[in-house]
Amino acid sequence: MNRTDHHLGLVLVTAAAVAWSLAGFFTRLIVLDTWTMLAWRGLFGALGTAVFIAATQRRQAWDAFRGMGWPGWLFALLSAVGMILFITSLRHTTVAHVAVIYATVPFVAAGLGWLAMRERPSGSALIASTAALAGVALMVGLSAEGGALGDLLALGMTASMAGMMVMMRRFRAIPALPVACLSALLCGLASWPLGAPLSVGGYDFVLLALFGIVNSALGLVFFALGARHLPAIETALVTALDAPLAPLWVWLAFSETPADATLLGGAIVLAAVTGHILHEHTRPRVEAVC
Repeated sequence: MNRTDHHLGLVLVTAAAVAWSLAGFFTRLIVLDTWTMLAWRGLFGALGTAVFIAATQRRQAWDAFRGMGWPGWLFALLSAVGMILFITSLRHTTVAHVAVIYATVPFVAAGLGWLAMRERPSGSALIASTAALAGVALMVGLSAEGGALGDLLALGMTASMAGMMVMMRRFRAIPALPVACLSALLCGLASWPLGAPLSVGGYDFVLLALFGIVNSALGLVFFALGARHLPAIETALVTALDAPLAPLWVWLAFSETPADATLLGGAIVLAAVTGHILHEHTRPRVEAVC
């Protein structure tokens, strides 16, 4: 992996983390049942990704979908499950708790990466992950916020995301954009019969379109394109930026003030991720074939 690819991966995965961190904001803003929200978020996410594929790949677009293979379908299924667990968890616990539970994903991804590829994480990534875990433990352990069901759903989402990170690293031939489009479509179709999507009014429809395009389409596209350039633990670590960002948007928009322990833990996570990114950006890298 050369240095340029590594930096590109960091930029893209960071952009995905920012896009995903807006999920809590949208779930608080849109006053609809969870399944209706998931249905339209998935369909708009799929539509936005499909438009991007058509604009960038033109005549090769259909061939890209046909070439997914079983790894692509499995990735799309994991992503769809992760989406459902993610949005549902936000309705059963605080945004802060969902975000910080997800920050444990570097350890899950590191374990899966070692089992699947014998990929050994760097010392910097391990130190940063340990610091991030300490921040999560502080937030969840000392805060009175949250709910047990929402926390369990967030843990399931974390496991799904870790699996996606390892798969994108292991099977680099997976066509990133088609699987992102398919995963959003599967989520939308699975949720459609469980909600009331045809009863949505004009204002909510616009919000759902923004939710699907910004949070789902852009988030998945950036993640799928960037994850192939980074080790699984590093991808997981960078996406942990969701932990301090997600509660921030909700606090600014809705005054959902996190507890002091949540704020302190989030600051630790943010410092760990930022420190790792700066370290990886400035240190000399040994070129290797990945």
